[in-house]
Amino acid sequence: MTYQNIDGVRVWGKPDDGALAQAKTCAETGNVVQTLLMADHHKGYSQPIGGVVVYDGQISPSGVGYDIACGNKAVRTNLFASDMKPDLARVMDQIARKVSFGIGRVNHEQVDHDLFDDPDWAVYKAVGSQEHDKLKALAQSQLGTVGSGNHFVDLFEEAGTGRLWIANHFGSRGFGHKTASGFLNLAAGRTFLASAPGEKMDQPPVLLDLNSELGDMYYRAMKLAGRYAYAGRDYVIQQVLAILGAEADLEVHNHHNYAWKETHDGKEVVVVRKGATPSAPGQVGFIGGSMGDISVIVKGKDSTENREAYYSTVHGAGRTMSRTQAAGKMNWKTRTRSGGQISTEQMMEAVRSFGVELRGAGTDESPFVYRKLQEVLDAHAETIEVMHVLKPIGVCMAGADEFDPYKD
Repeated sequence: MTYQNIDGVRVWGKPDDGALAQAKTCAETGNVVQTLLMADHHKGYSQPIGGVVVYDGQISPSGVGYDIACGNKAVRTNLFASDMKPDLARVMDQIARKVSFGIGRVNHEQVDHDLFDDPDWAVYKAVGSQEHDKLKALAQSQLGTVGSGNHFVDLFEEAGTGRLWIANHFGSRGFGHKTASGFLNLAAGRTFLASAPGEKMDQPPVLLDLNSELGDMYYRAMKLAGRYAYAGRDYVIQQVLAILGAEADLEVHNHHNYAWKETHDGKEVVVVRKGATPSAPGQVGFIGGSMGDISVIVKGKDSTENREAYYSTVHGAGRTMSRTQAAGKMNWKTRTRSGGQISTEQMMEAVRSFGVELRGAGTDESPFVYRKLQEVLDAHAETIEVMHVLKPIGVCMAGADEFDPYKD
């Protein structure tokens, strides 16, 4: 086996002390079947990013996290990268103008979707009509926006074939963030829209029994946020296909911040994956590297180790440097930063040398703050098979100092 068993936590890759301490706290709280750390793990809120916790009859709003249903969609187009590279700068300009990044909306398109007729909106009626109306209006206004942080829209060239791929990365935006905050408030006996209570990074997970009224309501709300995230990623991919004048002939779509009801060893359990990609045998997923590294399409193996991983794998390369370490501390009054370890010049030199046309992004998303993706893939070689290797040629993200309270 390629993982370590450390105090009952199954750990792939090199253990990070902070994330391991959080995983141990998760393992000791509630009806836990197994706790795991994928090779891209690092500290998160309550449950580490790259962490997987398997529960018997419980679900964790803090484990799923604030960006409910964050994930990726990737499509292979009918074009070859070489055909559009001469026009790449103009295409990336169009993507930056057409797709909405950050907290606002650069276009004024109202995106309609049948998810707004989903009966699970009744959950928000149950916690108050004002909350329902506010959340639904926010969701409608932000559907199809990408946000900031590590969220992106990228163009890739597939190794070997030269085919052009599109991928994006984001979740349920402000709707998901406020849903998470609301249920964490309810679990603590506060009102749904109460002010942030000041939770601590290393606090034990918040748990709800699935068969309780509150647990059932959260599960339904989480599924609705999942539908919302899928709809948003679908919409943005269609925007980019239209810009390119292309069609998709293969698509890959998955969440990596979510809780799934699954059967393992003949028993139904709840698998909470935060920054971890499902990898059941034959299941296909997208795993992204940094803007100066490869990304891959993978397929879960039918192996003993994959079963012992509860069919989970990495969701990316994993951070090695915090945002503040990389970019410095932001003074929002003067809109200046100080104390960052990575300069804009260093970042631009790195992406240029890798052949990437970059729009937006800050040094906190530069290649220097992430592991090399191949390192974490190697740690999971017994659980996943790499099907397609993708090299970024165009990366579009929110601006370097774009304020967005709903980012990752």
